[in-house]
Parts: sequence; C-alpha cells; structure tokens
Amino acid sequence: MIQVEGLTKYYGPFKAIDSLSFHADAGEIVGFLGPNGAGKTTTMRILTGYMPPSEGRATIAGFDVFEQSLQARERIGYLPETVPLYKELTVWQYVDYMAALRGMRNPNRAERVDEVLDRVEMLDRADSMISSLSKGMRQRVGLAQAIVHRPDVLILDEPTIGLDPRQVREVRELVREVGQERTVLLSTHILSEVSQLCSRILIINKGQIVAEDSPATLASRLQGTTRLSVRVGKATPKEVAKAIRGIEGIDEVIPTDEGVEVISSSQADPRSAISATIVQKSWELLEIHSVDMSLEDIFLQLTTDETMDEEEDQDA
Repeated sequence: MIQVEGLTKYYGPFKAIDSLSFHADAGEIVGFLGPNGAGKTTTMRILTGYMPPSEGRATIAGFDVFEQSLQARERIGYLPETVPLYKELTVWQYVDYMAALRGMRNPNRAERVDEVLDRVEMLDRADSMISSLSKGMRQRVGLAQAIVHRPDVLILDEPTIGLDPRQVREVRELVREVGQERTVLLSTHILSEVSQLCSRILIINKGQIVAEDSPATLASRLQGTTRLSVRVGKATPKEVAKAIRGIEGIDEVIPTDEGVEVISSSQADPRSAISATIVQKSWELLEIHSVDMSLEDIFLQLTTDETMDEEEDQDA
C-alpha cells in the first residue's frame, strides 16, 4: 500500500531525509520512530502530498503521490500532530465538511459521520463548537476526520497525544482494529505504544533508515550476546558474581540489587554451568532467565549520536 523509493528532501543546503526506501503492506501497522529532527514529519508530509520531495518517488495504493496526487490523497487518512480544526464549526459540521471534501455524497455521508463520531466517542458532542473542546477531544475529532472516508492508508502522527489513559486505550484499540484491513503508518514517541500495536518498526536517524524489522528480531540482531538475570538465596550478589565469573564463555558478571546480571557472547548456553556452580555451593537458585533488549534499548543504541534536544526546525 505504501511504497517509498529513494526519497530525498532538501531544505536549502540541508538534507532532511536521505534516499529513504521502505514499504508498508495492507493489514500492517508499521511504527515510524526517530529522535526530533530525524525526518519523520517531513516524510509523512511528502507521503500525504503536502510537499514534494527533491528526489525519489512514493506511491499510495499504487498511485504516485505527485503524478497522481488526487487519487493517492483519496486513499489516505492523515492525522497530523497538530490537527488543523475550524473552531467556528461544530464537531459534526467539521467532520461532515471533511467528508465532503473527500468526495463523499449524501445521504450516506451523514450516516458515516455519525458512525465515526460514535467510534471516537464524540457523538454526544456533535453539536458542540470545536472552540469549546479540550485538547483530547480535539484529537479525537482529528481522528474522526482521518477515517471518515474509509481510507486504504492511515498515517498517524502522535495520535494519542493529549488524551487521558482511558482515551489512549480506546484510540489504540481503534488503530488496531483499523490496521487489520488497512495500512497504518504510526509515528509516536511512546515506545510502549509501538510494542503494543506494531508488527514492524522503522527507525530513522539523521534522515536515513537505520533499522527495519520486528522489535524482537531487531533486539536479537543488535544484542549479539546472551544476557541472564540470576537470583540466588543464601548468598550475596558479590559472592555469586565471584563464584561464577570464571565459568567458560561468561564475559561479564554485574552484581545488582536483587542478584547478578550475566553477559555471554559464547554460543554455548551458560545456564547449566551457572546452576551447577550454585548447587555445588549449597546455595538456593531462586531464578535464572534471559533478559531481552527492550525497544527503548534498541532506539537508544541506534540513535545515541543524535542531539536529542535539537529543535525540529526542518522536520516540523
């Protein structure tokens, strides 16, 4: 549904994105991650037809976003981080207006507006002026306009920003439901959100894709070592560390508050040797399990050279 090939964008001499190539298929929710200024928003604005690239091409549902811009945009639902709402309209009027702009005709249009407002829990505020809504409610109106025309592709930039915990859960469920049949490209800084929703992630840094895969596969590729958490009774973490540090294949043993963390780059699993050593010492082996790399660890490892507090001047 989304196909990107060699996408590049310059702002004057500054290269905001550099030869991006990726895809997203129907029925797939893809997380789009990166630090501020990495090029996420620039990429999404190009995909939605808000600006042209300097080089490369992109297609939405088979339509070129520039040469066939109207057909491509008809198939996109877009929720920007800051939703451009018309405050002088009511909630119903605004969503109906956005549906009309996308070519929807009455009488089915009015029925569809009611349906999406109900899905985002704003039907009871249909006659409220947008100027009177809270930030969270405005975000839900923005989501309603993004899905009202049943788009093939949904591009969401921070969709849960400003929502309370209950609303966040509801929006996530809605995104998961929509993603079963459509393509969703989701940009967010909430990494737990990506873990819950996305089958695949793209990590962009300094305008380039630096990683693309499922979170679990990325962790396996990047980790390159076995990490074990070991808890032992009748012995202090320092005593345990001293006892198992000499086991073949163990590179490092780090005492923690509750036990020790073992790092091994050997292909052989050191758990049997660790267990045997602990039993030999007449200690109690309370727990031994592998420690997987978290999405936060992956993100930081791939983007640590990025200036995290850099203003997103070119990306906003």
